[in-house]
Amino acid sequence: MAKVENRHRLTWLGYLRNFVRRRPVWITATMVVHLLVFLTSFFLAVFFRFDLTFSADAFEVFYPAVFVVLAVKMIVFYVQRHFRSRWFYATVKDLQMVIYSAAVSLLVLTFADAYHKFLNLPQLPRSILVIDFGTTIMLLGGVRLSLRFLRENVATRGVDHLSRAFFVGANSHGGKIVEIINTRKDSGFYVVGFLTRHQYKAGMQISYIPILGMIDDLPRLASKHRVHDILIVAGTLAGPEFRHLHEICQKHSLELRVIPAGDIVPSRKIPIREIDINDLLRREPVKLDTDMISGRIRGRRVLVTGAGGSIGSEICRQLLTFEPSELILLGRGENRIFFLQRELEALKKTIHQGNSSINTKIYTVIANVVDVQRIKEVFEQFHPEVVYHAAAHKHVPLMEQNICEAVYNNVYGTGVVAMAADKYGTERFVLISTDKAVNPTSVMGTTKCLAERFVNTFSQKSKTKFIVTRFGNVLGSAGSVVPVFRQQIQQGGPITITDRRMTRFFMTIPEAAQLVLEASAFGRGGEIFVLDMGEPVKIIDLAHDMVRLAGLPEESIEIVEIGMRPGEKLYEELYSDSEKRLPTKFPKLFAAEARCFDVEEVQSQIADLVDLSRIGDEKRLRAQLAKLVPEYGAHLDQ
Repeated sequence: MAKVENRHRLTWLGYLRNFVRRRPVWITATMVVHLLVFLTSFFLAVFFRFDLTFSADAFEVFYPAVFVVLAVKMIVFYVQRHFRSRWFYATVKDLQMVIYSAAVSLLVLTFADAYHKFLNLPQLPRSILVIDFGTTIMLLGGVRLSLRFLRENVATRGVDHLSRAFFVGANSHGGKIVEIINTRKDSGFYVVGFLTRHQYKAGMQISYIPILGMIDDLPRLASKHRVHDILIVAGTLAGPEFRHLHEICQKHSLELRVIPAGDIVPSRKIPIREIDINDLLRREPVKLDTDMISGRIRGRRVLVTGAGGSIGSEICRQLLTFEPSELILLGRGENRIFFLQRELEALKKTIHQGNSSINTKIYTVIANVVDVQRIKEVFEQFHPEVVYHAAAHKHVPLMEQNICEAVYNNVYGTGVVAMAADKYGTERFVLISTDKAVNPTSVMGTTKCLAERFVNTFSQKSKTKFIVTRFGNVLGSAGSVVPVFRQQIQQGGPITITDRRMTRFFMTIPEAAQLVLEASAFGRGGEIFVLDMGEPVKIIDLAHDMVRLAGLPEESIEIVEIGMRPGEKLYEELYSDSEKRLPTKFPKLFAAEARCFDVEEVQSQIADLVDLSRIGDEKRLRAQLAKLVPEYGAHLDQ
């Protein structure tokens, strides 16, 4: 019998040992400190109850009850996750949680005391439980706040090596961020004051840091307080206000740095970065409602063609957050697909952190969308339920010189993937299109127009929901104007623009990907979705913005006008006159219903184009494009 009891005891000791081993050292240390605090608190409660003596009567009350009190408190505080909190970063909310958990413990112990006979527990004077409640709060709260006080006093010593900074945004969120910055020596900065957009009262403080003035007071205040760096959270200011702040900083040789928006983890270094072109987007960034996307993506098999491109890769990154069961990356460039897969595998661990019931499997496919047999094999193997077709040739001047390849890839390739989606029962097919498809004047725009036409027409007879998304120039995408301008600036100029009057609609890569995912979520089939991108931006204004972003005076980089290239337009459009606009429930997202064409006729027209592209008859091919898309033909006649 003794052996059985000993084995049972060892089993519990082993369980406790394993419990401790599975947790980081700091969590185990926190549990031990809690246990000591609870023991001290209960001892003091009994000590105070018996008139500051610890007589035999007090010991008779203390000894049998202490184990019950400790067990109840440890369980309650464990359930409330107190052992995982970092005391060096204690806040008022932490103190509130201590009070809440102490109150729950008091209720449980009061209940146990009321039914002590039934539960076979020792009875306690109620006054001891009340005193224990108060001493627990004081001791535990005192320990936590003392550690934070210690950290802040030690951290704020010797800040002479840190860069003195102002923080733009005098609010509670800004106060929390400044607290973290000022109490971490590895932040590289020490905030000496806040700046605000609004009127303020002299003497006001946030987290004991003074509000010194408004943004327009920056030059005077920077000189007075010997400040060189200005910190701001991304998205705090609208585009015009941000540009105004940036101009002030440039004029007075101040460094403007941006803290990415999102939750700031106190125990990690805040990622402060220099500004990029997205910060000067000449409108508020559009954030679409993504709630319903999860229902379309979670647990589904999703294929992205052109996955290695700027838009395709961002679509993959955002898709991963919605937990598809399989994500198939299809592209022609093996290097891009290889590096994207590695990035996504790492991102998957960061996003899910073992909390997801779905472990997304990422597959790579090297294939050309015009290869019918290869695309058939891909669909037979994976049976994708959702397809995002981003594979396309997009460079206007290059496609003017390679018309056969443009037609073959953009039109025929779209048809190959779309027909495979129909044949293998894909639920949704989303085509990534462009505003250059509206009243096109280029080969690239015309091929995208025909790709849209095929997809919308094919949706008339297919159970697959075929959807088109259309947007303008994407800031920072490969081969777009932004990286070209950046390279020209790095080389000392000149910046080359085609025409000072030229305007374009601009959006960010995340906005483009959000539009695609949003459209796929609630599209019924046959629609063309367009994001409200605000007013078109002059290319020359964008060039000036980028020169300022580089920290240079505008006049230091020459801007040269070289004339419009073949196929280019001065102004882009988002809708054609023949398209019927449809309302959506999202104010920044619009839809258009394209003109209907006969399915067999469109398929026959595309077959003729493919035949001409295969034999390389560029003259007849261009004439056929002009015939099928009159807007393009009218441009050629000019």
